[in-house]
Amino acid sequence: MGWRDWLGARPQAVDESRWVMLDVETSGLDASRDRLLAIAAIALRVDWPRKRLAIHPADSFEVVLRQEVASERGNILLHGIGAQRQREGTPPGDALRAFEAYLGASPLLAFHAAFDRVIIDRHARSQLHTVVPHRWVDLEHLCAATHEHVPARSLDEWLDHFSIRCAVRHQAAADTLAECELLLRIWPKVAAECDSWRDVERLAARHRWIAHA
Repeated sequence: MGWRDWLGARPQAVDESRWVMLDVETSGLDASRDRLLAIAAIALRVDWPRKRLAIHPADSFEVVLRQEVASERGNILLHGIGAQRQREGTPPGDALRAFEAYLGASPLLAFHAAFDRVIIDRHARSQLHTVVPHRWVDLEHLCAATHEHVPARSLDEWLDHFSIRCAVRHQAAADTLAECELLLRIWPKVAAECDSWRDVERLAARHRWIAHA
């Protein structure tokens, strides 16, 4: 079933054994206005009976979306996607359909997921006339819920706390891998409280309730 069939529908059933971590590159920091330049994603395999989590780099996805006009120079220096590569990228509709096929029924994780979700949904609505129906969890919320006394907020602060090195920050594929490694570091505490994806959603939501109390 494609995204078109899910217009206005509730999120689909979740593949409990395969999660997808993703990161995006954009032309700016306004998810409601700026352009989606690239998507990178890596799958994680979850063995709930054994409470094991593993990164599967071979099960990954990366695409640069074609741009009629390349982003500004300062933006290019940040993420490294050059003007020619932007102009020669995959047509946006094709890129998003390929992303849909890659996802299957897997739930999604991202650091500060609201930004990724808004910009992907906006482009999916424009190109495919629908939105991503998948379930999302914010990795930052999981980090905060499982490590309440760590004063980290940004991704860089969390990576520093766990001494995780990111090969190239602000490059979607490298950021995604670093985020997968971050999830592995907090996994023991996640697994201690969770027996399903729904439990993971509840754990992340617990941080939101505390943060807004």
